[in-house]
Amino acid sequence: MIYSLNGTIIHTEPNAVVIECGGVGYKCLTTMNTLRVLPKTGEKAMVYTHMIVREDAVELCGFAEMSELNCFRLLTSISGVGAKVAVAILSELTPEQVALAVSSGDSKALTKASGVGNKIAQRIILELKDKVKNLVPSGTVNVPVSLGAAAADGGNISKALGALAVLGYAPDEVTPFMSGIDPELPVERIIGETLKAIGRK
Repeated sequence: MIYSLNGTIIHTEPNAVVIECGGVGYKCLTTMNTLRVLPKTGEKAMVYTHMIVREDAVELCGFAEMSELNCFRLLTSISGVGAKVAVAILSELTPEQVALAVSSGDSKALTKASGVGNKIAQRIILELKDKVKNLVPSGTVNVPVSLGAAAADGGNISKALGALAVLGYAPDEVTPFMSGIDPELPVERIIGETLKAIGRK
């Protein structure tokens, strides 16, 4: 399994980037969000990768952020959601926006992605919400004292915890990283700040 690629960008096209490592160019299926943050052709770049092995092909997918890779893996674990559909969704929405759409049941947000109809959007929400139920324990979550009230009152911290669970993070795993975050910030910003804090660990 190839965990990441670190080399020189030699070519880009819609939803693909080619990175040369040790004289070999690796073409990666990728999202428009990743392409927007990658450096220009001829410059060094690093992407986190996921390899898909099928009977007729081997495909490499690359992402600028680990959170995007994790979201991609969650999406492709759903029946009927292949790599191209997941890439289309993550080209239109950030992982934070996907998590918010799922946690709030907003299927219309997912249908903004090319090739994603209402049926697939509903299935994504249903299946990911089921996974969240398994991730979020019933009863109270152990949260830092500074976040206790904010997490309990159904406010933005509580919504962010639910959305982060969609991305595969258990509440007791992420709350230590939320201690310095203003609970009055928008939910999407809280999720983003938390993911950045986790990435710096």
